[in-house]
Amino acid sequence: MSDPTPHAVIAVVLRVHEGRLEVLLASASRDEDALETALARAVDVASLAHVEQLETRVLESGGLATAYLGLARARGDHGTAWSDARQGEGRARDEVELVAAAQARLRAKLSYTNVGFALAPLRFTLSELREIYVAALGHDVSATNLQRVLLRRGVLERVEGLRSPGRTGGRPAALFRFAAQRLEVTDEFAALRPPR
Repeated sequence: MSDPTPHAVIAVVLRVHEGRLEVLLASASRDEDALETALARAVDVASLAHVEQLETRVLESGGLATAYLGLARARGDHGTAWSDARQGEGRARDEVELVAAAQARLRAKLSYTNVGFALAPLRFTLSELREIYVAALGHDVSATNLQRVLLRRGVLERVEGLRSPGRTGGRPAALFRFAAQRLEVTDEFAALRPPR
């Protein structure tokens, strides 16, 4: 006997693009598609640096849904429908709540893991990394403190080379990378809080 309750798979994919946190929502019937197929229709799955189960919930429609959080590095999208993660207009209540849960999970994981690797390019300056953290956390972050904390935890590594100064001039910026390209807990008791 099969279960008559419809069960959907919902992917909530987050990325930081041009200084803002963006979301891409994709859903599929669990009966019809695997998660990978649903994601592949919405986004280049190879560009997802991290995927984890977010939650299972009863939808307003009465069906069940298992939501997954995906994190992607910013790239060209060729018509993909990314939208501002902080704007709920035009979304169903379930979608608004799932996006909020995904944002909360990301903010928490940025505090105690190295999950920033999934949003950052492979090589970056501290200024670029700070921009990613500011967009994802929703509050200002000191580049100096971010560098100190992430280097102390062994999350970042300096790489050879410098990034040329931009139009405004200044010194060339040092380049960094994440030491690991997979999720690792780096400080289980840490919390990145907004400045006072």
